[in-house]
Amino acid sequence: MSDQFQFLRPCPAFISQPTLTHSILMLDLAYVAAVVLLISWGITLFAWRKTRLRLHKIRKEKDDIVGEEMRMFDFLHHIGGAIERDITPAQLYKEIVEGFEGVLGADAGAIYLLSEDRAYLVPKFISANCPPLVNVPAPVIEKSKTNPRALMSYVMLARTGAEEGLLGQVIATEASMRIESLKGHDLLSASSCLYQGDASAMLSTLQYGGRNIGVVAVIRNHANGSFSDNDYDVFRSVSEQSAFAMGNAMIHQELTEKRKLDDELRTAREVQNVLLPSGEPHIPGYRAYGSNTPARMISGDYFDYIDLPDNRTGIVIADVTGKGLPAGLLMAMCRSVLRLTAKATVSPSEALGLVNRHLFPDVREDMFVSLIYIVLDNDTGKLKMSRAGHDAPILYRSEKDKTETVKPPGLALGIDSGDVFDRVTKDLEIDMHHGDVLLLYTDGVCEAVNDDDDEFGLAKLEQVFCKTAGMGAEKVVESIRREVSVFSGNQPQMDDITMVALERK
Repeated sequence: MSDQFQFLRPCPAFISQPTLTHSILMLDLAYVAAVVLLISWGITLFAWRKTRLRLHKIRKEKDDIVGEEMRMFDFLHHIGGAIERDITPAQLYKEIVEGFEGVLGADAGAIYLLSEDRAYLVPKFISANCPPLVNVPAPVIEKSKTNPRALMSYVMLARTGAEEGLLGQVIATEASMRIESLKGHDLLSASSCLYQGDASAMLSTLQYGGRNIGVVAVIRNHANGSFSDNDYDVFRSVSEQSAFAMGNAMIHQELTEKRKLDDELRTAREVQNVLLPSGEPHIPGYRAYGSNTPARMISGDYFDYIDLPDNRTGIVIADVTGKGLPAGLLMAMCRSVLRLTAKATVSPSEALGLVNRHLFPDVREDMFVSLIYIVLDNDTGKLKMSRAGHDAPILYRSEKDKTETVKPPGLALGIDSGDVFDRVTKDLEIDMHHGDVLLLYTDGVCEAVNDDDDEFGLAKLEQVFCKTAGMGAEKVVESIRREVSVFSGNQPQMDDITMVALERK
C-alpha cells in the first residue's frame, strides 16, 4: 500500500537549483536582519544607558549647583543676622571665613584687610589648618619644625606689604584668581616647603565703595578635589556680597562707637557743667554774671568764682588752646589747681605762677592756657587783676560813657617752666566806680564769622558793650551773645564763647 503512494514523496531530482539558492539566500537575509536588529538594539541600549548616565550627571551637577547656591544664600542671611547682632569685627571675620568654607566645601580660608594707611595687609582671621599665603623667613621655617605655633604666630603678626607676594598681586589686579597648585607657586617659593600636600586656591579682592579693603582666600586640598568653574563663580559672588556686608559692618561699628562716644561726651559735658558756677556770687557792691557757650560738646573755656579767705572773692576766665576733650581735660586741671593755689596768696600773679609751675610738666608743647584772674576785696572794693596772655578786658567808665582796654603784662600758662612767667606776669590794681562795668571774654566772641567770612571783631564788641553797659552785667552778656548769633547767621560756631561781666553797683 505504501509503495502505491511512493510517487507522492518529493524527489530531489524534481527541485530546481534556482529554487534552492533562493531559499538559502532568504535564510541568510533573515540571519543578517536578526544580527542587524540585535546590533541596533545594543546600540540603542548603550545610547540609552549613556544618556541616562549623562542625565544623572547633569541632575547631580544641577543639584550640586542648587545646593551650593542655597548654602550661599543661607550664608549671606546668616552674615546679615550676625551684623544685626552687633558682633565684634573679629567674630564677623571668623564667621565669614567659616561660611566660605561651608559654601564651597573648602578646607581652609583667610581674610586680610588693608591697614588705615593702605600700606600693609593685616591678617584678621586665618583658619587653623590654612597653609601660609605669605612668604615665611627661613629662621621661622626652621623653628616651626619643632614648634608648630611659631608659624601661626609669625603669619598672624607679620606686616605684609600691600604690594608684596601673592596677596599683593590680588590687590594690584583688583580681581579674583584661581590657582590650581599652590605648592611651588612662584610667589610662595619660600613657603612651599611648609605645604604637607598640594592644594588649589581661590582669591579675591574685597571691594566696598569702589575701594579695595582687603583679600579673601579659600583653600582646598587636592585630595578632596579641585574647585570647579561653578565654585569659582559662586566664590566671586560670595566675595562681593561679603565685602558689602563687611563694609556695612564697619559703618555700623563706627556708628555704634560714635554713639558710645557721644554718650561719653554728653556725660563729660554734664560733669563739666558741674564745674561751672551754678549761680552768681554775692559780692558786696558788685554784681557778676557769666556765660559759657561751647562750640563742641566739650568746652576749652571756663569761668569761675572762688571764695577766698579774709572776705575776698576770686573771678576767673580762661581759654585753653584747641577744642574738644583734650582742651576740656586741661581746663579741668587748671581749674582744680587754681582753686587750691588761690588760697595761698593775695596776689593774683603769685597764684598764677604757682598754677603755671604745677601745669607746665603736663601740658603738651602745642597747648597752653590764657587766663585772667581777679581778686576782689569785698571790704574795700579794691580789685587786683593778673592777665596770663589772655585777651585784654574792656572797662566801661560810666562817667565818661566810654570804654578802655586793660592790659596788665603777662605770659600764658604752660609756655614757660616758671622763671620767665614770674618775671613777666604782674598785678594791676583797678578802681571801679558806680556804674562801671568790666567785661572779660574769650576770643570766640571777636573771631565769630558771618556768611561773608567777616569777623565780629573788637570794634563791634566795644560798640555793643558800650550801648548796653548801663543796663547791668546780665544785660551786657546776653546782648553780646545775641548780637554774635545774629551776626554769624548760618555759619557754625567755630570757637567757644565765654564772657563774664562785673558791674560796680
